[in-house]
Amino acid sequence: MLSRLTRPQAVAVCALPVVALLATAVFAPLPFSVAQPGLTANVLGENKGDPVITISGTATRRTRGQLRMTTIEATGPDARVSLSDVLDGWFATDRAVMPRDSVYPSGNSVKEIERHNADEMRKSQDMATEAALSYLHEKNDVKVTLKLADVGGPSAGLLFSLGIVDKLDGDGSGGDLTGGRTIAGTGTIDTDGKVGAVGGVALKTQAARRDGATIFLVPRAECSDAKSELPKGLRLIPVTTLKGAVDALVSLEKGKGSVPSC
Repeated sequence: MLSRLTRPQAVAVCALPVVALLATAVFAPLPFSVAQPGLTANVLGENKGDPVITISGTATRRTRGQLRMTTIEATGPDARVSLSDVLDGWFATDRAVMPRDSVYPSGNSVKEIERHNADEMRKSQDMATEAALSYLHEKNDVKVTLKLADVGGPSAGLLFSLGIVDKLDGDGSGGDLTGGRTIAGTGTIDTDGKVGAVGGVALKTQAARRDGATIFLVPRAECSDAKSELPKGLRLIPVTTLKGAVDALVSLEKGKGSVPSC
């Protein structure tokens, strides 16, 4: 058939499937999520009218400054993300394109994902409490309740632990762990106090600076990601353990000792 067509006609006929494929690619949903800086919350204060950290069974101290956990806000697991959305996200500094499976468990419904994230948050809170009380050598009769509405996942673990340490012991000599600053950060934590990577740190640094932070605690393994879009006026402190994070903040507060940098 093509032999009977003129060259322009043949080119036009061959181009039709290509155009159709391109049109499909542009408008078809893709297996990605587009993320942007999300909310932050001061774990030393209140969230939606409730204290984030409540401690009973021992004396607590009044704190100054803030310890802000950070989040990213991603398109929902059932959202349609098109090629144009992906391209826009790739070229924007305040957004990131991430495989959907890295943000949400694959194959699960929205309700199942919500339950999964809530379970991860509860596990993170339990481990953060155990890590902090173990670091402080506190007795078993100390009870810690952590409450943070509308946030799921394990990435606030480090900040929860630091908040407990600040409320119980501060810098260890009567001062605040924060030194009165607004300090933000991210990182999982296990019961031994080891800090783990979380992802999305470049967006979290933007959320932190937007909400007034001047210091950002980042898992050491994610230093390069955090530096990639680092906002002006925000200092990175890499950490690998709860003890290392506390030591760095005490050195920063007292102006003595070594404070690590990325």
